[in-house]
Amino acid sequence: MQTIKGTLIPIGGNEKKGHDKDEAHSLEFIEEDILFHVVQQSGGKDAKVLVIPAASSIPTELSRIYVKAFNKLGADHVKVLKIRNRTDADKKESLSLARQANCIMFTGGDQSKISKKIRGTELHKLLTDRYQNDEGFVLAGTSAGAMAMASEMIAGGSSTEAFFKGTVKMDKGLGFLPRVMIDTHFIQRGRFGRQSEAVAKFPDRIGFGLSEDTGMIIKNGNDCTVIGSGMVIVFDGHELTHNNEEVLDEGTPMTMVNLRIHVLSNGDKYDIKNRAVTVLPIEAPFL
Repeated sequence: MQTIKGTLIPIGGNEKKGHDKDEAHSLEFIEEDILFHVVQQSGGKDAKVLVIPAASSIPTELSRIYVKAFNKLGADHVKVLKIRNRTDADKKESLSLARQANCIMFTGGDQSKISKKIRGTELHKLLTDRYQNDEGFVLAGTSAGAMAMASEMIAGGSSTEAFFKGTVKMDKGLGFLPRVMIDTHFIQRGRFGRQSEAVAKFPDRIGFGLSEDTGMIIKNGNDCTVIGSGMVIVFDGHELTHNNEEVLDEGTPMTMVNLRIHVLSNGDKYDIKNRAVTVLPIEAPFL
């Protein structure tokens, strides 16, 4: 297996209460604890950060929020790359900005827009190459930007109809995490059921449910450390003894037996390859 030199930082999002339908307010969440780690992993205050709001319906306003947030942390070398279509993702100017950046930050919005605009383009190839080969290179993403990191990407699904077949909608993501599926806003939006169905569909994959204001620093494409104030719920279905997902009709309640669940918080670690948890001692300081 190829050694991965870059770092991934998926973030679970953190909407403000009372603004669920207002993207400008709901994404004005960026707290210093999470972005502090992004900046530090990217080389500190001198890091060159490239914000890509490809998932957003309000890219200009959202980009302004991110630039301000990074600047507040002392990172002044922040640029924005707006990808409106696949042609933009193949432009020389886009590739030049991506080559110069120490960190790429994908915003939230609709993860399917990221896949549609970027998957298979020259920009996608460049980011994949840098992630695999450039030590110190960081790919970060929040909400939709985190979900798009997987190969098998959760594209949508109703939380209120959880545990019925057909709840989760799947699509192809950018493939930076081929063995993992990511869901975000996990605790706050009750997405346990749709991640369970995703794991039933792909039991060889591991499901990560990231709660808001929570992320993971992932090294070598494998070694995960939880950061932030919430929890990461890990779904491991590789030892399921009963899984009727394939034979059920749409809308039918599902049966899953021996689904393993881990609840991890700040400082805890997870080894993707070995499906192993290392829990931080209770007396350890908060990261």
